[in-house]
Amino acid sequence: MKELEIVAAEEENCGNFEERVQKLVEAGYETVAREAIACTRCPLHKSATKRVIGKGSCNPKVMFIGEAPGKTEDETGIPFNGRAGKKLDKMVEYMGLSEEDWFVANTVKCRPPENRRPKASEIECCKPFLIAQITLLDPEIIILLGNTAEKAYCPERKLERGVPVEYEGRMILKLYHPAALIYTASKIDVQKAFIDKNRDLWQ
Repeated sequence: MKELEIVAAEEENCGNFEERVQKLVEAGYETVAREAIACTRCPLHKSATKRVIGKGSCNPKVMFIGEAPGKTEDETGIPFNGRAGKKLDKMVEYMGLSEEDWFVANTVKCRPPENRRPKASEIECCKPFLIAQITLLDPEIIILLGNTAEKAYCPERKLERGVPVEYEGRMILKLYHPAALIYTASKIDVQKAFIDKNRDLWQ
């Protein structure tokens, strides 16, 4: 495939952001996934067991963006497949979304060592994959799960949780990361209130 050869021929660095995104989008979603799996642009690939690309509908109303794969995700290659994933499943159910309505990915496709937060340079290297996914999947709304997702997707903006804004022609909403609901149970009701207030965005 000509497009795949073009993408694979890019220099092994994190520059040429817009060009990388354009080439990935032109090549199509399967190529985005293959290129993410083959990527060696940042050090995270050295310790990763599997690349965690995303899961969900190919035509979602809602796209969730999380932080990074954890241990279970690294082993399975499936995002939100551990304890936080169970919280996300409950959240999706509370939102009234069907399997065809949503997709989830992370700011980076490889697990950071010891589950640390991904560095800005790592997020920047992986961001073309994320932006290409968003462009190709074309969700009606993006829900940013936590501060890392916010900094990765719209670093020049400071969002208030539960308050939707328009960003680059798309609605975005910042909520708590599901992991935060595990460690601070009081945030569960707050998260539900955020969801109740914004149901018209996806229903």
